[in-house]
Amino acid sequence: MIMTDIDLHLPAEWESDGAILLAWPHEKTDWNYMLDDATDCFRRIVEAITPYYRVVILAPDVSVPQNMLAHLPSDRVLYLTTQTNDTWARDFGPITLLGRSDSCKVCDFRFNGWGLKFASDRDNLITSHMKHSGLITADVVCCQNFVLEGGGIESNGAGSLMTTAHCQLSPNRNPWMSETEIQDYLMNIFGARQVIWLRHGYLAGDDTDSHIDTLARFASPDTIIYVECDDMSDEHYEELAAMKAELASARTLSGDPYNLVGLPLPDPVYDEDGHRLPATYANFLITPKAVFMPVYGQPQKDLLATQIMQVVFDRDIVPVNCSALIRQHGSLHCVTMQLPKQILAV
Repeated sequence: MIMTDIDLHLPAEWESDGAILLAWPHEKTDWNYMLDDATDCFRRIVEAITPYYRVVILAPDVSVPQNMLAHLPSDRVLYLTTQTNDTWARDFGPITLLGRSDSCKVCDFRFNGWGLKFASDRDNLITSHMKHSGLITADVVCCQNFVLEGGGIESNGAGSLMTTAHCQLSPNRNPWMSETEIQDYLMNIFGARQVIWLRHGYLAGDDTDSHIDTLARFASPDTIIYVECDDMSDEHYEELAAMKAELASARTLSGDPYNLVGLPLPDPVYDEDGHRLPATYANFLITPKAVFMPVYGQPQKDLLATQIMQVVFDRDIVPVNCSALIRQHGSLHCVTMQLPKQILAV
């Protein structure tokens, strides 16, 4: 097992002040059948982020996003030519550990397409390619002996991790390890003192095996914002109620209950074949200056979710319509990854 420096830890998402990584949709991704809608959504995300942060875009042909984003200031968007399987930067992107005096390391975990469901050979090389290109200047720790996606873990930056058993204990991720061994590994590599395991909660149509970033998120060291369902006829009602009970029983390291804030479940969204899609407001990106949250063209639910976020967070709330992303079973957090300034060359 790889031991990290004793002062390094997985920061809370709101601690990272640098740039935001995205991987651009192209004709060889699953977006091919709706490429115009997908690239338009990515354009909106970049336009929303660039007033606050620089954006790094990965693409096999960077001229495509360059042309679409030519109206933006050139110093706000950086491009890196690289081959990709898909666009879910949250799950294959670099995961940064931070410590005292700007010390840092980047973890390069194995990405295997959410438990061998999809091709991942190119995406699994992204972090090493970013290092070799000179974009990442921090040391990169090879963690290719462990399968992990960034959307599968949450950190409050104060010693607590949160994850789901369905994802981390999937037989197609790390089947050679017991739950205790996985927990020990996560605590060791991320400098954590406890892991909060959720054994309930799911979203129909989610092919990540219940990533935590679709269900429950740390909003501060002692606050968790989560998805809840108040419609007893909805298929999610019982599981999300059971998840809420688990969160209510969780404790901070000082023994106190977490402050819990519920987000509404969006109205059902279906694909062309009538299958329900995993729309969720919990798939937001937290930065020190703003929270970028997905909305889905549902005026009442979108407004309610935005108002709740405005109460919880003391920073700008920036809604972005992510209806297109849901058609490929993801949303805003799934396609973004924060790149702390400590690891970047520029």
